[in-house]
Amino acid sequence: MDDDDRELLERSIRRAMESHSGAALDVALGELGWPEALSMDPRTAISLLFELQGARHANTSAVGAVLSSALGPEAGSTPGVVMPRLGRWDVPGRMVQGDLVIRGLGTASLVDGAVASVVARIDGTDLALEVSTADLTFRAVRGMDPSLGLVEIAGDSVPCSTRRELPPNAWPEAVALARIAAGHELVGAGRAVLELARGHALERVQFGRPISSFQAIRHRLADTLVALEAADAALDSAWEVRSTPAAAMAKAQAGRGARTAARHCQQVLAGIGFTTEHDFHLYVRRILVLDELFGSARGLTRNLGDELLATRNLPPLPPL
Repeated sequence: MDDDDRELLERSIRRAMESHSGAALDVALGELGWPEALSMDPRTAISLLFELQGARHANTSAVGAVLSSALGPEAGSTPGVVMPRLGRWDVPGRMVQGDLVIRGLGTASLVDGAVASVVARIDGTDLALEVSTADLTFRAVRGMDPSLGLVEIAGDSVPCSTRRELPPNAWPEAVALARIAAGHELVGAGRAVLELARGHALERVQFGRPISSFQAIRHRLADTLVALEAADAALDSAWEVRSTPAAAMAKAQAGRGARTAARHCQQVLAGIGFTTEHDFHLYVRRILVLDELFGSARGLTRNLGDELLATRNLPPLPPL
């Protein structure tokens, strides 16, 4: 995708987010051609959409389309792919005494569809299954960020209509791409939080001058910017390397950077940041949930460390 096409896609996504939300935004993205862009240029399509989604506190079902595109035709054409539970990245389906048991998360598009795609590990092999949503139970996740629209999915003794064997690395690679997408959304949300704090620091006057002139304020804003730029660089590296460890490191860096933004910018915003009339709390809620999606920064870092100790092999270095 050249620069003109990228700029056109970015403007189109911005306009769609300004005038639509929820299911209507999913429809608008389909009409402007984002799914086609995802198949032709995943890096541009994912980085643009998810960073804007994070910056504008928007909500789409695009993460399901990302998983589906990474799993390939064996996973079916529906974007309604069951995701792992928060804080986890294992397959959501498994066999228990001969019955298919499903535990995971989904987006609004999955609830509204007739069929859902589920990856299950059966006898050591990952299979792409299609199940009827009528055989699943859904519970809206109303905790930290109900506006995200996630639903908890459960099913016991679920019948499936099709079974297709996936390549050995299909699920880890799909999770890796979803982690990169979530990382871009975390960076977008972190940058929005930084902009809120920066604007407040320029306008808020204390002791006869804007608080942006105080060294402590400047340090917190600078530390936030460095954390977010480091996360953005890690995501660029993950796109270049395209390995599961690189994606895990990028997601961990993005989660840590966004949490740093929330912590420092809360201090800059002070009392106004604790109120519900200010937008800050919306972004913090979203950051806390996104950090857990496909593995939190803490969990991924621990897992990467365990793998490093077990294998004694360093992951490949990113190109400089």
